[in-house]
Amino acid sequence: MNIKKLILQGEGTTLDFKKTINSNEKIAKSLVAFANNKGGQLLIGVADDGSIKGVKSEDEERYMITKSAHQFCRPAIEPEFEEIYVDDKLVLVVTIHPSDTKPHYALDENKKWWVYFRVQDKSLLASKIIVDVIKKSGDPNGQLISYREDEKKLFEYLGQQGRITLKEFSKITRSSYKKAQKVLVSLIISGLIQPHSSEKEEYFTSIQ
Repeated sequence: MNIKKLILQGEGTTLDFKKTINSNEKIAKSLVAFANNKGGQLLIGVADDGSIKGVKSEDEERYMITKSAHQFCRPAIEPEFEEIYVDDKLVLVVTIHPSDTKPHYALDENKKWWVYFRVQDKSLLASKIIVDVIKKSGDPNGQLISYREDEKKLFEYLGQQGRITLKEFSKITRSSYKKAQKVLVSLIISGLIQPHSSEKEEYFTSIQ
């Protein structure tokens, strides 16, 4: 594994840098976000700017991550570890595979369990729509899409505005949030639209 080449890619959907591990809750959030999405790797001993600091105690870091994965993640997650020396500094590579038992929940500082999802370089709290997508994405029967009036209105709106929120979709179709959410989930899983999440809002665009 070429760590320097990997670091040059920067943090993203499947890569996260951690200078050190000092919170079981924070690392559980990252582990869950990776497991609920495409999987990923944590590089322990690497700062946010990509500089290699190295880990001081590999055993301590490994213990903290394993404890987080087993006690602060539900269902438990099984991380894989690899030790790599770069310029005489030890980097601990933690690999999280995409899970077959989604969704995973992480325990926060208030002893509450939440679902997280990896979006670009952030581990974000999953909305109800994303939780539904995570739950149904492993359905072997897939999704059967039929183009009804609601779907037509959605794509007409996207053609004009480029993006839509759940509230906007509910309004133009005069349907409940629950019904509108169900349509959006089906279209996301079918690969026809994609979600975009930030700490402030969630919206959807068509996939070009």
